[in-house]
Amino acid sequence: MEVPKSSRHSKITGDFGEALVLYWLSKYGFECARIDHTGIDLIARNPHTDEAMGISVKSRSRSPGREKAYLHIPNKDLKKAQEACDTFGCVPYFAIVVDAAERIRVFITSMDHLVELFPPTANSVGWKMTDKHLERYYDDPQVMIFELRAATCRWWR
Repeated sequence: MEVPKSSRHSKITGDFGEALVLYWLSKYGFECARIDHTGIDLIARNPHTDEAMGISVKSRSRSPGREKAYLHIPNKDLKKAQEACDTFGCVPYFAIVVDAAERIRVFITSMDHLVELFPPTANSVGWKMTDKHLERYYDDPQVMIFELRAATCRWWR
C-alpha cells in the first residue's frame, strides 16, 4: 500500500540526505560543514587522505515498486559542482542517498569515478539501482557505502 507523502517531502528528503551524510562523515572523523553554495552542499576534509572534498548530495525517497528506479543527475549539476570545487580548492564528490523499502543506502564517490561508471548522456548521468548495479557498487573500492535499515514498528492507521 502506497502512503501519500507530504507536499514538502522532496525538500525534506534533500535536507535529511545532507544531514545524514554530514553526520556519518563527522562520526568517522571528517571535519565537515554544510554550506549554502550553488553546486555543492557539504565540504569535508578526509582524515585518511587529507583530501578536501566538495560534496553534492542527491537524495531520493522511493515509493514501493520504485526501489530500483535510477537517479538522474543533470549534466549542469556536474558542471556546477566542478565550478564550486574550483572556487574552494576541493575535489568534487557526489553522495547518492536513496530511501527505498526498508533500507536507506548512501553511496559516496568522486565525480571523476561517477562519470567513469556512467558516462554522461546528452542530458544527465544516471545512478542505477538494479541488483546488478548494487552488487557492482559494493565490490567497487572507490564507492564508499553505508546503509540504514528502517522499520516502522507502530504508526497511525
